Amino acid sequence: MMQLDERLRSQYAQLSPQEQRVADFAFDHFDDLISYNSADLARLSGVSKATVSRLFKRLGYEKYKDMRDELRTLRQSGMPLTDNRDAVQGNTLLARHYKQEMANLTQWVNGIDAAHFGEVVQALANSKRIFIIGMRNAYPVALHLRQQLLQARTQVQVLPQPGQTLSEELVDLTPEDIVVVMAFRRRPRIIRPLLQQLQHNGIPVLALCEPQAQAVIALARWQLCAPLDSVSAFDSYAAANSLINLLANAVLHELLSDGRQRIHQIADLYTQLDELEQR
Repeated sequence: MMQLDERLRSQYAQLSPQEQRVADFAFDHFDDLISYNSADLARLSGVSKATVSRLFKRLGYEKYKDMRDELRTLRQSGMPLTDNRDAVQGNTLLARHYKQEMANLTQWVNGIDAAHFGEVVQALANSKRIFIIGMRNAYPVALHLRQQLLQARTQVQVLPQPGQTLSEELVDLTPEDIVVVMAFRRRPRIIRPLLQQLQHNGIPVLALCEPQAQAVIALARWQLCAPLDSVSAFDSYAAANSLINLLANAVLHELLSDGRQRIHQIADLYTQLDELEQR
């Protein structure tokens, strides 16, 4: 039987706009759903209680309480223990952190479609320019992706520049370019209208986001998802950075001849400018 997040993803496109608002809130606050009654969820989503009721009946739950009971059972069952003898054991913060990180990595690796990933790599390798947009917590992730891709190819930029707006940078985009939008939660309000505008202009977009970001996924040509789940208050970007590592290496292999030459040229400049310590 499908779990709640799977049911929401499978039916998201068929939901009404009001039901999608509930689904978006549920995706962004999945770990907290167990503590909300239907009235709470309606108020926090900005919809009527009847909308919440209709949504969960559409998803196959006889009552809203049935969904909460399902989440409670899943939470109580815990996460399966790894069979690695050297793994961190017990119920300490370190052990729970380790298990969650492993679960995140396993989820994104198992979720990757090889053909889809291959299209993404081709687009990043062959596009005229790459623009990477990252705001708030996604900004350092965007910088990291730019730094890795810049080893293999030219014309890779991060937007927005500090203190600047986006429109001046985006006005000259063409379908020969690609925009990578780092759309991890909690997203600035501009992300959705930005994606809508890029889609309207026919600009290829790759969205990097968490799997629950269905509204973002629907507006991008390609999507690569990395879970951010954590045992504490702050999201974990370990899976996102692991995904970036794979993506950058795949692009380098796609551009291997030119990429190697560029890496050697960069290494020569490191030496000439004495920028890095010698290992």
